Amino acid sequence: MAKQKAGKADNKASAKAAKKAKAAQKVERKEKKKTSKSKDLEDDDDQDLEAILEKIRQDWEDSHKVTEELVEGPPSRRANATLTPCPNGNHLWCIGGEFFSDDGKAYFYNDVFRYSPEKDEWRKFVSPTCPGPRSAHAVVTSPAGGGKIFLFGGEFSSLYQNTFHHYRDFWCFDITTHSWDRIETKIRPSARSGHRMAMWKHYIVLFGGFYDPGIRTNYLNDLWIFDTQEYKWKQIEFKDADRKPSPRSGFSFLAFTDGILLHGGYCKEYVKGSRPIGIMLDDTWFLRMSVITETTEGKKAPTDPLVVKWERRKRPSTAFAPSLRSGCTMALWTAKNTGILFGGVTDEDTNEETLDSVFHNDLYGYIITGNGRWVSMTLKKPKKKAQGKVKKLTPIPAKTFVDKFDDDDYDKDTYEDEDGDDDSTSYTRSSIPSTRMTTPEPEPEPFEYDPDDPKLMIPIPRYNAMLAVLRNTLYIYGGIYERGSREYTLDDFHSIQLDKLDKYVCLKKSDVVIADGDEESSSDEDEDDDGDDDEDEGEDDEKHMPQSASNLRTNNIEEVEQKEEEAVEVEEVISEADSNALRARATEFMGVAKDATRSVEDVLSTPLPGETLAMFYSRSREYWAGKAHQTSDNRGKQLRKDGFSLAQTRYDEYKPILKEVERILAESGLDEEEMRRGATGPSSSGQSRNRR
Repeated sequence: MAKQKAGKADNKASAKAAKKAKAAQKVERKEKKKTSKSKDLEDDDDQDLEAILEKIRQDWEDSHKVTEELVEGPPSRRANATLTPCPNGNHLWCIGGEFFSDDGKAYFYNDVFRYSPEKDEWRKFVSPTCPGPRSAHAVVTSPAGGGKIFLFGGEFSSLYQNTFHHYRDFWCFDITTHSWDRIETKIRPSARSGHRMAMWKHYIVLFGGFYDPGIRTNYLNDLWIFDTQEYKWKQIEFKDADRKPSPRSGFSFLAFTDGILLHGGYCKEYVKGSRPIGIMLDDTWFLRMSVITETTEGKKAPTDPLVVKWERRKRPSTAFAPSLRSGCTMALWTAKNTGILFGGVTDEDTNEETLDSVFHNDLYGYIITGNGRWVSMTLKKPKKKAQGKVKKLTPIPAKTFVDKFDDDDYDKDTYEDEDGDDDSTSYTRSSIPSTRMTTPEPEPEPFEYDPDDPKLMIPIPRYNAMLAVLRNTLYIYGGIYERGSREYTLDDFHSIQLDKLDKYVCLKKSDVVIADGDEESSSDEDEDDDGDDDEDEGEDDEKHMPQSASNLRTNNIEEVEQKEEEAVEVEEVISEADSNALRARATEFMGVAKDATRSVEDVLSTPLPGETLAMFYSRSREYWAGKAHQTSDNRGKQLRKDGFSLAQTRYDEYKPILKEVERILAESGLDEEEMRRGATGPSSSGQSRNRR
């Protein structure tokens, strides 16, 4: 019995041990399975993370991919682009520009071209992150980091120039990767175009330009400096008593060892009660710049080590100075510390109807060092080809020379001796040479066309040509030429060796055909208008006769009243229209507001985007007082109240459209302050914007 019990106990223990072992194995298998799943899951996570990162990288590369294309010749016809020498290579960079076609369309570009003089080769680079299309912007180069090109501002308009926009964005182009990066800073210059920039040490200096809100062109003379090491903009403030250049655009701005040279430019003069007049500037300034690196004992180091001061240079009394002109900026010839100026236009703005313009194609040099002076840059005369020995002419007796005259050259009956002898001393007519003439007059040589004559290779006159000096060679691309009432954007490309000045080399001929018959001038139109004043003219001529001031005023008021009735209907339509219709109406309103042919009454009676009711009434107070006076006999304070009520009614009528216009302008990048300067309105800037 005892043995049986012992056996049963052993069996139980064995069973328990087996059961325990089985349970342990089960737990172990579960742990292994769990561990295996966890490991597989971790591997999957690693694979998913790597895939996500790879996809992000691929998307970034796709969005920043730059395409390079070999193109024929220089870029297409354009004006107000930039042509800039590479800071650390033998290339030229052309960026942006604009072209106005004959049918009134405006085309703006944002492409980047590179020219290699050694290969005479143009390449085009397109980046998805490049700035928007623009013209009249400013660029400057820096050799740091393999080479950078910095770009600020510029302008853009819609196809038919119904809307207009100035940029205030700041970009950096990496020459090694051909990619663009936008530089965002809280403080920066206001929107503008026609300004200039120069690189001094590691500072980018920006000055001037203009901002055209539509009503009038605002020219600027503020000075900004961007530190490429700290990536910050700073405006330089001057005291009222400090001398500084007047507001302008389209000037020359060249960096030098001790600072930056400024010369010339263009602006408009606005006098109350008269039309604006274009002003061509020829003054010269030097922005002296220095950096304080050391401090004297007992003095603290300045918070801003950069010191700047404007110095006006006297006009040099030299015959080599260019005549007064605009549309000509200088390119820097670094090897000689000389600014090179080419072309330009001289306008004689005599009255509202006529504008006489003279276009130039001459070349000038301005040495920056010292007090500055102009030097001659005329082409050198070519060396004459060697000729054989010239034979000396032997004296010919007077009688022999006279005998060679034809019978028709004189009257024998008058000049013959009584005895009939042919005595030469008896010929006294002044047309016959005296005995003192011993040599006959040489016959005129026939004109010979010399295709190698350097004067024949000079580019045609133009203004706003794009200039760049690379080493000792000046490159000239495009520009604008006018004949009659037409404006031609040129596309020819020339170069000239500045150290030789022997001849221009045409790298690409112009494809522009300038019509010879397009010589109509406004003076001819004036003569036609004067003829309309005759009393004997027919009814057709009377239609073109100028209206009197009173009739014109009455007609304009009637037009305004009609527009006021239409404005009420506009508001009712807008209240029922969707957002697309509202945007279309707002766009149409912007186009009408930009029409320079509108009457003064129409301008005063229409509010502008960004204007408050107070601003609108302030600039049109007299107009609304006149409107109120037509319908009542009130005077003084009550008349002003009536006028304000009319202005408020008109403002409320246009308010939905103005809000949509402001939304459109905000999407284009204008801030509230810029809109309040007047985002639309009739342009009074005068002739072509290119002239600025």
